Amino acid sequence: MTIFSQSVSPCGKFLAAGNNYGQIAVFSLSAALSSEAKEESKKPVVTFQAHDGPVYSMVSTDRHLLSAGDGEVKAWLWAEILKKGCKELWRRQPPYRTSLEVPEINALLLVPKENSLILAGGDCQLHAMDLETGAFTRALRGHTDYIHCLALRERSPEVLSGGEDGAVRLWDLRTAKEVQTIEVYKHEECSRPHNGRWIGCLATDSDWMVCGGGPALTLWHLRSSTPTTIFPMRAPQKHVTFYQDLILSAGQGRCVNQWQLSGELKAQVPGSSPGLLSLSLNQQPAAPECKVLTAAGNSCRVDVFTNLGYRAFSLSF
Repeated sequence: MTIFSQSVSPCGKFLAAGNNYGQIAVFSLSAALSSEAKEESKKPVVTFQAHDGPVYSMVSTDRHLLSAGDGEVKAWLWAEILKKGCKELWRRQPPYRTSLEVPEINALLLVPKENSLILAGGDCQLHAMDLETGAFTRALRGHTDYIHCLALRERSPEVLSGGEDGAVRLWDLRTAKEVQTIEVYKHEECSRPHNGRWIGCLATDSDWMVCGGGPALTLWHLRSSTPTTIFPMRAPQKHVTFYQDLILSAGQGRCVNQWQLSGELKAQVPGSSPGLLSLSLNQQPAAPECKVLTAAGNSCRVDVFTNLGYRAFSLSF
């Protein structure tokens, strides 16, 4: 089994995980973290068939769980899921160029200020969808190959995307225009030709971006398009996120890597999966007792870190 995606419920007490068989499992974090937790507490409270193929990406709004697979995104009501009534609320398919095209959607991104959802994947475009009407409002074109990842610059209405073409592209959502392109593999200090040029993960924090994949995991200053820190990690990274004054990354190998912004490796914390594809930080203010980091990838287990120093236990799909 491979677990591609994770999403925390709006209340912060549940975690959804999506696998390569199209199933979504929902775990009770509050039960698993309880002092009275038993082995059963680490199993799903509900599992349901969401898609025919893999569940590549999931995000949660204040009411809905949105999941994406081959060609379409579906919505589920969290309240109904927790009552074990797992009936899809709606499904939407972006306007593809041909009716025969069913590309993977493997990146979803919420833009709260616009109440919109950005989808990207195998058709090399970013599609913006109005969450109120369900209408697709615009398509952002510029990538020449498969898109792997998306990130939001919250202060300005800009979205970043990275993919197989080796470029990170910045898009202004007001004009639907590409405003900046960083071709990471063309920078000698970042380039690793033996791994390829693909960008598999990216994250932003104000004027800073961190991205990795084939090229080295690198911290960039966006305004100057300058790489400022090259992180000494050989294995390609599949997920990265800013957390307080650290950068967390994961990819090939068992460990969640903790980096200082200077490039120093602060810690490598081993998990139970041979490779990691997604990290999820539960920072929902409604459930401070469930504030955990979860990591999942090439196994049926979701590792739970109650602090960043060690794996407390694993949930099992």
